[in-house]
Amino acid sequence: MLLIPAIDLKEGKCVRLRQGRMEDDTVFSDNPVEVAARWVNEGAQRIHLVDLDGAFAGKPRNADVINAIAKAYPSVPVQIGGGIRDEATIEAYLNAGVQYVIIGTKAVQEPEFVREMAAKFAGHVIVGLDAKDGKVATDGWATVSQYDVVDLALEFEQNGVAAIIYTDISRDGMMQGVNVEATARLARAISIPVIASGGITNLDDIYALGKVKDDGVMGAITGRAIYEGTLDFGQAQKIALTF
Repeated sequence: MLLIPAIDLKEGKCVRLRQGRMEDDTVFSDNPVEVAARWVNEGAQRIHLVDLDGAFAGKPRNADVINAIAKAYPSVPVQIGGGIRDEATIEAYLNAGVQYVIIGTKAVQEPEFVREMAAKFAGHVIVGLDAKDGKVATDGWATVSQYDVVDLALEFEQNGVAAIIYTDISRDGMMQGVNVEATARLARAISIPVIASGGITNLDDIYALGKVKDDGVMGAITGRAIYEGTLDFGQAQKIALTF
């Protein structure tokens, strides 16, 4: 199982939000490229980037930093989400060395777009489904829809996406533990891999997710815990890789 360090970008800085609230952020570094170097040196096999400004603006706002990270570590796959809502953005990121693009809000609002992009950029499109109480949220988590997360995931599975990133937004950034039950339920319902996100706090969460790896949980994204020190990334990654 992969453990994927998250670098959330706001105004060119590495930050973490609580429950997706832009006004409730903690700045961890002014140099996200150096942050990426830290996780790569500790054994990261993939890096998760989020353009927070882009998620709210609907178009990239931190592309220069994202491209710099992809260029600096070409052997480590980078996945990027936030503000990816047109073909030109996807193409620009992939041409810059990003391996995976994550479509979130646009996927919910225009599922046909996902089908077209998954066909054109086969193997490079991931759908991010952020949910609260099983219902999908969009627009940087500002809006909770009536769409059921499992129903949407089944639709995207048929469209040929590479994976689903599932985030329980009630847990994200709150250091309350990952929602293993909901993540495993989703993974069992679909055949494509699921990446867990939101709430990882310590090694207990890594072990708990490892137990459901065979259900289809291929990895987990971790953010606040590795920045605040409740989870040692290097140690956790070694454990995750045993599953």
